[in-house]
Amino acid sequence: MNFIKRALLSMKARKGRTILQLFIFTIVCVLILSGFTIQSAANKASELARKELGGDVTLSVDREKQMEAQQKESSSSSDGSTTQRRMFESTPIAVSAAEKLAKLDHVAGYNLYSNTQALASGFDPIKSSNDTSQDSSSSTTQQGPGGESSNDTNRPQMVQADLSVSGVLDSATATNFKAGTDKLVSGKAITASDVGKNVVMIEKTLAEENDLKVGDKIKIQSSDEATTVELTIQGIYETSDSGSDAATNFSFLNPYNTIYVPYTVANTIKGSDSKDTVDSAIYFMDDAANISAFEKEAKQVSAVDWDTFKLDANDAVYQQMIGPIDNVASFSKNVVYIVSIAGALILGLLVMMQIRERKYEMGVLLAIGEKRSKLVGQFLVEILVVAVLSFGIAAVSSHYVAQVVGNQLLTQQNATASESTSSSNQRGPGGNGGGGPGFGASLTANTSEIKSLDIQVSLEDMLKMGGIGVGIAFISVLLPSILVLRMNPKTILTKQE
Repeated sequence: MNFIKRALLSMKARKGRTILQLFIFTIVCVLILSGFTIQSAANKASELARKELGGDVTLSVDREKQMEAQQKESSSSSDGSTTQRRMFESTPIAVSAAEKLAKLDHVAGYNLYSNTQALASGFDPIKSSNDTSQDSSSSTTQQGPGGESSNDTNRPQMVQADLSVSGVLDSATATNFKAGTDKLVSGKAITASDVGKNVVMIEKTLAEENDLKVGDKIKIQSSDEATTVELTIQGIYETSDSGSDAATNFSFLNPYNTIYVPYTVANTIKGSDSKDTVDSAIYFMDDAANISAFEKEAKQVSAVDWDTFKLDANDAVYQQMIGPIDNVASFSKNVVYIVSIAGALILGLLVMMQIRERKYEMGVLLAIGEKRSKLVGQFLVEILVVAVLSFGIAAVSSHYVAQVVGNQLLTQQNATASESTSSSNQRGPGGNGGGGPGFGASLTANTSEIKSLDIQVSLEDMLKMGGIGVGIAFISVLLPSILVLRMNPKTILTKQE
């Protein structure tokens, strides 16, 4: 009798055993296929997020190198007669150098920042509750380090600023606007076409308190009151930023007192030395995966003094979004490994028990001249028929299983990531509402998380599952068969008797 026919008759005669194998094999295949589909969905979601979010790379002064250089200079010039204290110095970036980096590959956009403080002239800033600096602004007497009065007329008499001036190239891509903390409510945003123009965006509360609207003009002054600039209100925005604790003591740290201007206006307030310079530049990558390539290419641009400046990659938004996805993909990958190994062991054990029970049948077949390979083939046919049925059931049901399991895992991972982000934000310093780098904590906090996976069973996933399933079938049959078929027919029949 043909060994394939014997296999089918054997399965029919042993229905209970066949159903048990089908149940176990189906569970194994469903879990394996679900694992693959979850991995595929997670990879697609990760790739989509990477392309949509990209990553930010910031060009700014390398403070560590700057302090090290000052420390070395202080040590080499010290003769014991005087003690020189290291001082914080701001080194501006030439706009021409920053724009050269913007022309490199993988740069989808960029923004320039020049931040400073100023005095409101002819209108009232939003007063901070504990700020008393303006009460004595008319006094020209300054306090020395020890509290003593100083009437040094050789230096300008500085007045505490009450406005934070955020000079940008494009307000729409400024940190707080990208995060959704600041939103334009009327008028127009600041764009590259406004460079060189005296225009401004002010906060809604500041506008309402001073009865200002789009088209009105305001004046701001430098802290030494030497420079006055008249600005036309081009837009009004609304902020949800609560500010830092320090904002209660200093009006310029109050988010309502932050004004957005083209970076050229901020440079005018700073003085002639700041012309055609910026404090920092941020480059938006077309894909977060291209950050390293951009940094490598940027280091070849000689217009930038890389002994003074550095590039800082900021893909925190991307990492926050895909962190839970990666965890889900990693978990599903481990599930595939564990289920494959456990399935092979369980099915192997069942087949081994089955073969031991059928020793006499095998002994008779071997005694009448049946080849050992055909006996093994019979067992393979029996398990492969079960496998094919399991594949079909898995193909139909794994989509629903993967959708439920994948979304549940993603929800748990998102909750864990949110708790971690919340804890980090509570420990970190508060933002001041400015638009420059260093104030991006709210950006990651406001990022929309991916809440579900688009589960689709692909042909590739089916082939992977089928390959593993067939492998499990072979392993579960071959190993037990070797233990029994190495015996002689006479020995098998004798032991059976």
